Amino acid sequence: MALKHEPPTTPYHSAQEALRVLETVARSSTGVSDADLVRHTGIGPERLTALLRMLRREGYVEQIADGAYVTGETLTRLGSAHHHKQTLREKLQHTLDRLRDSVGAAVYMSRYVDGEISITQYADSPATPKVNEWVDFRSSAHATAIGKSLLTQLDHAGRRDHLARHKMARLTSRTITSDRLLLSRLEAQPPTVPVLDLQEYAVGTVCAAVPITAGSSVGCLALSLPVEHAHRLRQAADALNRNAAPVLLSMAI
Repeated sequence: MALKHEPPTTPYHSAQEALRVLETVARSSTGVSDADLVRHTGIGPERLTALLRMLRREGYVEQIADGAYVTGETLTRLGSAHHHKQTLREKLQHTLDRLRDSVGAAVYMSRYVDGEISITQYADSPATPKVNEWVDFRSSAHATAIGKSLLTQLDHAGRRDHLARHKMARLTSRTITSDRLLLSRLEAQPPTVPVLDLQEYAVGTVCAAVPITAGSSVGCLALSLPVEHAHRLRQAADALNRNAAPVLLSMAI
């Protein structure tokens, strides 16, 4: 499977900057000051303050008595081969739960693995119910925000291969069933703009998804809302995009 080469997204930039901060902190046994971090990473003070706030909230760094930053418990656990898988799952779930509460929608984490779509984790609640999977997500990429976001990250041959293996069934009156139309829409989709599903998968539900590609791993972060909250969809999608950096960071460590 080949990935489509696109300009990096804003969350990707944030995750890369955060990794530079973490590498600098991890190299010191006594802690690193704000001024040292600015000097060593080349990140401006205002931007660094925002990154450190996020890194402290996520448990990647801690601030000690003299104000210096040291490695946090989450980073230590993620760096351990013994605890890595369980810690990563717990960390991602905690992030998804917080995103669900902050955007007021069910939130999903999805990966494209061995040519198929997989919802790996999600966060819902009685107030923000998840989508009823009435048609297997693996066979409905053409109709979902998750599927289309994952397909946009593949090259043209990868997309055609997926569509050749999964018939584009009409799920609602809004579903795209022309592979030519879908492929042209995917080609035109900017990587920094959330992909939307406006009742294409299920009547009464709208969705949005943003890419979270880390290395050769194709993934996305998505949300769903009942159609009566459709007026909130774009704002919620933008908030999801802005807050995707912690997910990318967890995957990169």
